[in-house]
Amino acid sequence: MVSGVKETRRDKVFLICNYIYVFLAFIIVFYPVVYMLSASISDPKYVGSGEMWLLPKGITFEGYKRVFENSAIWTGYGNTILYTAIGTLVNLAVTLPAAYALSRKDFVGRNFFMGMFMVTMFFGGGLVPSYLLIKELGMVNSMWALIIPSAASIWNIIVSRTFFQSSIPKELQEAAQIDGCTNMRMFVKIILPLSTPIIAVMALFYGVGHWNSYFSAMIYLNDAAKYPLQLVLRQILVLQEMAAQGGGAMDMATASALNNKAEVAALMKYSVIIVATLPIIAVYPFLQRYFVQGVMIGSVKG
Repeated sequence: MVSGVKETRRDKVFLICNYIYVFLAFIIVFYPVVYMLSASISDPKYVGSGEMWLLPKGITFEGYKRVFENSAIWTGYGNTILYTAIGTLVNLAVTLPAAYALSRKDFVGRNFFMGMFMVTMFFGGGLVPSYLLIKELGMVNSMWALIIPSAASIWNIIVSRTFFQSSIPKELQEAAQIDGCTNMRMFVKIILPLSTPIIAVMALFYGVGHWNSYFSAMIYLNDAAKYPLQLVLRQILVLQEMAAQGGGAMDMATASALNNKAEVAALMKYSVIIVATLPIIAVYPFLQRYFVQGVMIGSVKG
């Protein structure tokens, strides 16, 4: 507020409405986080019955104990870290050079290539042709089936291209060329060091996408030892859902065994969600500054 400027009644009403809106938005976003944390250390019977709705009830750390003892979860954790790290590096290696090339006005045919790229944003072959292609390439049941088909996002290429066009001075590139700098050396030695914000944004976008992905793994992977963490979590949720919808046609032994597995799944469900979410939550604060800067420069301008 500028000193000496008196607030009108409308200003005060607008400010109060903003505070109310921000507070409600905070509650909507924060409540699920608190609920998951509380449910992860609460007795499943209180969670399932709805008695636990905010604070923990019947506190138990058995869920975390079972998570730490479950080898499938930790195998999935390791697979997810591997797929995310390699996948993000491949994404950056494809997206940044493509975006930089398309940002250069002296690149012959850049409008044609940009048009061809944009066609793929609206038209695709579909699931069956994609699976047949992956099978013919011999990538079924390998991590490359999760990485190569999503090596580049056209939207991210467009955002990165806009960043290069609006943030890298043309005069800098011309000066480097006059000094005899090759295009590859200019990209590696000059452009990339000046592009930290967009690199951080792209790494975050691609990294979160790989970390949360499960559908491609469900389609292309057959070996449970190669499952990512999200697919392991999905199996736990499906097991609980099957037990909840089990009919009376089952014999007592089968129903009892399924119910016991469902109790274990319910106990582990929220604990696995917390464990699976922690890495992304831990990384984001370090990238937030670059994230805001890169998104604003890369998407608003140009």
